[in-house]
Amino acid sequence: MPIKESYEKALRRAVEASPIYQLLQISLEQIDTGFSRFRMPFRKELTQAHEVVHGGAIATLADTAVAFACMTLIQPGQRATTAEFKINFFSAVNSGEMFGEARVVYSGKRLIVMDMQVKTGEGSLIAKGMATYAIIGAPKTKAG
Repeated sequence: MPIKESYEKALRRAVEASPIYQLLQISLEQIDTGFSRFRMPFRKELTQAHEVVHGGAIATLADTAVAFACMTLIQPGQRATTAEFKINFFSAVNSGEMFGEARVVYSGKRLIVMDMQVKTGEGSLIAKGMATYAIIGAPKTKAG
């Protein structure tokens, strides 16, 4: 089910206003209920000593995709935060663009589990992982 256009615009504004996303030049490509896709271009500033993108930058792209896919599932007044994060790296990146995608695996009252992956613009797998987010501030039910 598609998210409301007004909520999508609010999520896009949140990406554009975030200092970490500006620093890494992460941009929102696509978002829907339980799904998101973000883009991050290769830049020399993101590389480590071997001139490939640092794993922390790749993990940030993946975690960003997870966070925003998660935001499409929570209710007003709720927040979600990373409870667990695991990622495997398969290939180094020294050029081009990276795309981080996340999809819901499980959504409960207090936890949301997501599958995530980062690929090159050509579709080669860079990294894959899973993350669990805790839902905070769940709406209280009315008594009686």
